[in-house]
Amino acid sequence: MHSTQNTEKNWFVHESSYIDAPVQIGEDTRIWHFCHISGHVRVGSKCRIGQNVFIAANVTIGNNVKIQNNVSVYEGVILEDDVFCGPSMVFTNVKTPRCAYPRNTAKDYVVTRIRTGASIGANATIVCGITVGKNVLVGAGAVVTKNVPDYAVVYGNPASIQGWACACGEVIVSKDALRIKCERCRTDAVITK
Repeated sequence: MHSTQNTEKNWFVHESSYIDAPVQIGEDTRIWHFCHISGHVRVGSKCRIGQNVFIAANVTIGNNVKIQNNVSVYEGVILEDDVFCGPSMVFTNVKTPRCAYPRNTAKDYVVTRIRTGASIGANATIVCGITVGKNVLVGAGAVVTKNVPDYAVVYGNPASIQGWACACGEVIVSKDALRIKCERCRTDAVITK
């Protein structure tokens, strides 16, 4: 399917992009230049998909997700609501890829879940099979190799917890805190490691 706009559903796909049927695209979603959305994908409402984004078959993307330019979202990745994927960040979906021994069936792909409100910085790498918790901030260039708890701020290679952040994005407490209290938005939350 090659389309520019579906006024009935109120979503937009730039004419240079390709959408393989069947897909579900939510209301007020915008898909920009040179994107490819594979079949059997669900993209929620109010999403913004930047230039040169590839979304593989069977991917689920929640509502109000922003995927910046040059990101590939491979099969096995689940993006919950309000997730931000920075420019050129990378998802993997196979633990041990080999050209001579292809691993390209659904059973080979490892599930990676990015929870509600998480933000992934530019050029970060998310290794498959992990969960990035709610409202996590992943720093630019980080290599995330293990699960990240809710509200954590992680960066480095391999990424490690450097602090905690509120849902509004304010970094508010030291590394050792178990409760966050944000003066900016008044959030009060318990951190579980």
